Amino acid sequence: MELLKSEFSISRLDADAPLPEWPRGDFFSVTRTAEELSIVHQGRGFRCLKVEGPLDFSLVGILASLTATLARAEVPVFAISTFDTDYLLVRTEQIERAIAALEENGHDVRR
Repeated sequence: MELLKSEFSISRLDADAPLPEWPRGDFFSVTRTAEELSIVHQGRGFRCLKVEGPLDFSLVGILASLTATLARAEVPVFAISTFDTDYLLVRTEQIERAIAALEENGHDVRR
């Protein structure tokens, strides 16, 4: 895994809100559902762990293993999956706890 350098924010807008122009940068994610518009963007409050990829669709249990490890460490996550890999956003104040839990369970984390 790799700890991305930037810090991020997660914003929730109304489902019918127009898509804003402010999500920019090397990493952002926009998801619209019938209930909400969620945007992950550069900001403050969260750090992001990237799973080394690309991951083949035939692989199973990777995200489950990571989130179970963090759940046992009582670290909440906001997960994003793309075509190639997965990302886990963790509150900035809990990132060291998250990394320690992952490393104790055999996952390598590059900083």
